[in-house]
Amino acid sequence: MRLISVNVGQPREVTWKHTQVTTSIFKYPVAGLVEAKELNLRGDQQSDLTVHGGPNKAIYAYPSEHYAYWRAELPEVAFPWGTFGENLTTEGLFEDALHIGDQLRIGTALLVVTQPRVPCYKLTIRFDRDDMIKRFIASHTSGFYLAVLEEGELEAGSPIEIVHRDPAAVSVTDINRLYYGDSNDAGVLRRAVSVEALPQGWRDHLSQKVG
Repeated sequence: MRLISVNVGQPREVTWKHTQVTTSIFKYPVAGLVEAKELNLRGDQQSDLTVHGGPNKAIYAYPSEHYAYWRAELPEVAFPWGTFGENLTTEGLFEDALHIGDQLRIGTALLVVTQPRVPCYKLTIRFDRDDMIKRFIASHTSGFYLAVLEEGELEAGSPIEIVHRDPAAVSVTDINRLYYGDSNDAGVLRRAVSVEALPQGWRDHLSQKVG
């Protein structure tokens, strides 16, 4: 498991449907060591802090393996690393095997998996496609957010080590399936709402499904 690319971006104004919108979804690879801070990577900044950013969504990671799917789905689109707005493009980590609460050592930073990504309209802006949110959800390639437990430095090529596995064993895919209604597994639901690393808003939402 390793880090393929580190990607950062600053807020920028774009015109979307005749409206000016500020977004930070446009990320670009950077070389060398990058600091992982409590709220973001050095050189990166989220735009709409009501839905992006904060300690639980300090860093967004996306598996590089998913890019093959998208290149087949949208052959006319260029897909450099960072296309999905991810800060970290990874190799060897998958949503169905990675648990909420798992801790990852990347470089000198210690990160914890907190939640999957729920796409917003900024993804339609990035691809200039009105169907992109629907496509993204259907692809089952959500990626995952990370909180920073210990600040440190990382870079493209850094090995990724899972140093702690959450005992509840609720995967990122499990949370997606519960959220979108693809699963109502009572056992997974009960375990999910007990995972401390899962943000309170998610636990509150899932608690409503517990019978």
